[in-house]
Amino acid sequence: MLLSVENLHVSYDAIKALHGLNFKIDEGEIVCIIGANGAGKSTTLKAISRLVPAEAGSKMTFQGKNLLKYPADKVVSRLHISHVPEGRRLFGNLTVMENLKLAAFARKDKEGIKQDIEWVFSIFTRLEERQTQKAGTLSGGEQQMLAIGRAFVSGRKLMLLDEPSMGLAPLLMRSVFDSLKQINKEGTTILLVEQNARMALQFAKRGYVLENGNLVLEGDSENLLNDPDVKKAYLGG
Repeated sequence: MLLSVENLHVSYDAIKALHGLNFKIDEGEIVCIIGANGAGKSTTLKAISRLVPAEAGSKMTFQGKNLLKYPADKVVSRLHISHVPEGRRLFGNLTVMENLKLAAFARKDKEGIKQDIEWVFSIFTRLEERQTQKAGTLSGGEQQMLAIGRAFVSGRKLMLLDEPSMGLAPLLMRSVFDSLKQINKEGTTILLVEQNARMALQFAKRGYVLENGNLVLEGDSENLLNDPDVKKAYLGG
């Protein structure tokens, strides 16, 4: 088992965001979390990344290590968990290459960094063409490619993705998801949260359904796609 989350509680001041989540992810899997706006999807990823504090009684382990003992920067540099946030959060005034190199700030293996950047360019050829262009001038799709590439370079045991399809045209969205499958084949486990439930379930092997901070349903993606309640709530009938 790669990641284990038990009894995860998170609050924002007096507002409870997560109410005792329990889920597990095995190495090499692609898993998705779906749910409506405000369900707690982004908060779940932020809790794993240690960007928001988990409350007392929460337990999270990664490769057998107590995740709660690691600050956010060490989650990336020591555990190699990367996070592609909603909205991408790129350094818009830096070039594509500078963004990728900055992602490797904690790494010492220069040859490994070079190889990873070359691999990113091999699956995102547009980025190679635009490597000297400032990130803020890229299209939305290109920015998403760069955000994913940056995460690959920074840490690739587990990649957390928050709404990777947001703002993308259908054709480009499928291209991004195809690239994520290639990243998964390279050995990176993927956990994504998505508003586009159908796309997420078609992409992932397993899924969890989150409602108002509670996990209410889980199963193989095919079963969730055919579940009447999931169809009614998230798949347009």
